[in-house]
Amino acid sequence: MGLLLDVVTTAAVLFIVTAGLMMIFGVMKIVNFAHGALLTLGGYASFVITQLKINPWVGLPLALVVGAAVGMIVERVVVRPLYKRPLDAILATWGLGIVIGQLITMIFGRGVQFVESPINGALPIAGTEYSTYRLLLIPIALGIWGATSALLNRTRFGVKTRAVIMNEDLAKGLGINSERIRFVMFGLGAGLGTLAGALITPLSSVDPGMGLPWLVSAFLLVMVAGSSMTGLLLTCLVFGACQVLVSTYVSPVFGGVTIAVLAALTLRIRPRGFSHA
Repeated sequence: MGLLLDVVTTAAVLFIVTAGLMMIFGVMKIVNFAHGALLTLGGYASFVITQLKINPWVGLPLALVVGAAVGMIVERVVVRPLYKRPLDAILATWGLGIVIGQLITMIFGRGVQFVESPINGALPIAGTEYSTYRLLLIPIALGIWGATSALLNRTRFGVKTRAVIMNEDLAKGLGINSERIRFVMFGLGAGLGTLAGALITPLSSVDPGMGLPWLVSAFLLVMVAGSSMTGLLLTCLVFGACQVLVSTYVSPVFGGVTIAVLAALTLRIRPRGFSHA
């Protein structure tokens, strides 16, 4: 039972970390290499809440709001002029990530910090004591999946977003404000990124480089999943299961590169990933 719970909670963590990148890259086709810095920003939002002795739950909406605001500013100032120049957009967001990391280092230093978990203790499940907080991440991941899927597939905003992606010139001819669509989507994706950073910090620690390792895994998972939030959820479950099994029965070192190896093999066989619905 403990192994099964490890698989499910690992998949939940992977999905939470990746959902924001999916909104920007998978849906808008914009490579946001500042995603790792946004994760770090969310972690430090939780750290500030801990330092101020405020209820840790407050750190979650704070991280979401901060990330959305930063994302909207970045879209308007940095990304918007580069939609037709994807390579320049990659370089710009990568540089932005470095700038955010340096600003965080200047303010908080390079030391490793810890945040207070919103919920502590363990729950007995089938004779196994398991972290309550890790279990809580499962419904949170499902909630993010349900909310984002509904937004993209069952709302007028989602229809307009897909229209802009498929044929922006035609969408503009139909009266759809493509700039507003991209502005909102980038802000939402950035907000999900900082929220993810706040959610994962109680599991480890906070430091200026905490988001970079997650960025690599998130980018590969989105490449494999395509543009479907459901596809991303299933990809996280399969790849997360492989990571846990390899870490448990082979070596944690090999487990750390499992996602990269599986993604490389998958993209070799299916260069466009699993889903582009």
